[in-house]
Amino acid sequence: ASAAALPCFVALCLGVGVMAGKYTREMNEAKPSDSDGQTVEFRIAKLNQVWEKAKRMQLSPVRLAELHSDLKIQEKDEMQWKKLKAEGFDENGEKEAQLRRNFNVILAKYGMDGKRDTRPLESNSLKDHDTKEGDAFDDPRLDKLWNKAKSSGKFSNEELLSLKREFQHHKDKIHEYNILMDTISRTEEIHKNVISPLEGDAKEHVLHQKHTELKQKMKDLNQGFERLRKLSHEGFTEDSEFREPRVIELWEAAKRANLSKDELDSLKEELHHFETKVEKHTHYQEQLELSHQKLQHVEALGDKEHIKRNQEKYNTLSEKTRDMGYKMKKHLQDLSNKISRQGLQHNEL
Repeated sequence: ASAAALPCFVALCLGVGVMAGKYTREMNEAKPSDSDGQTVEFRIAKLNQVWEKAKRMQLSPVRLAELHSDLKIQEKDEMQWKKLKAEGFDENGEKEAQLRRNFNVILAKYGMDGKRDTRPLESNSLKDHDTKEGDAFDDPRLDKLWNKAKSSGKFSNEELLSLKREFQHHKDKIHEYNILMDTISRTEEIHKNVISPLEGDAKEHVLHQKHTELKQKMKDLNQGFERLRKLSHEGFTEDSEFREPRVIELWEAAKRANLSKDELDSLKEELHHFETKVEKHTHYQEQLELSHQKLQHVEALGDKEHIKRNQEKYNTLSEKTRDMGYKMKKHLQDLSNKISRQGLQHNEL
């Protein structure tokens, strides 16, 4: 590891110890119960059904933890919406439609929407696109750019790793866009065939809202690709402010959002905190994966005491990874909203 990375790692290890105490406190808070008094994971029945199904699906530990944090975000958003609805907000059903769409996107993302998931393979790539050695991103434009950057001699090994993370992030975003596109087109077909309680203007408004979200995602993809193209040609600059693709993306959006210098400075500081959270989460994911491999190894040997110890360690790591994932995604949500809200305010002035 480079000398610069070392203090970061030490801080991370110290942070894990501090978190453990705080974490145990949080975990001791009571979990919700269903109508039969059974302890359940979520306060909303359909989320529990998804979670129970997912546990039977042989998802990898990291993917299962990711699903858990996505469901926690969905739970938070739905509980907030119920409160707003009770207070008379969301009369046109716009927020409700978005929540339903988010739920459908979660199902599709984890292969639980009853479709065979061919989407990642088809993401923007041509059907007859031959997979050549070195293709890594299932997308001809990305693959071409990556292979060019890799052979350009402009990047050190460490920079190539950073660049690869950025490409991977873009590939994930293409996948998310395709899932949203798919979900919208399917739910709109349903709208056509069923007499919807929403009529006229309200219905049109909800459909327009969906397309706004799609349009925004497409705009983000184009900006992301432009950034990758620029990076691949010009290399990293010395003053690169952040390392994590998600954080870099938020920072780029903030710089475009017409904010004052003070607002930008304050946001920059918050983004540094967020980046630490993202790195901690990645660290936990790696530890969880290792812990799972070790548990499988120990199970194969059959020593009961050893298995019990490793199982406990694995369960604790699994809970921590979910918890970190939720906090990280919630912070990401808050930051995205903050940037788009501040940007809008400035544009209206």
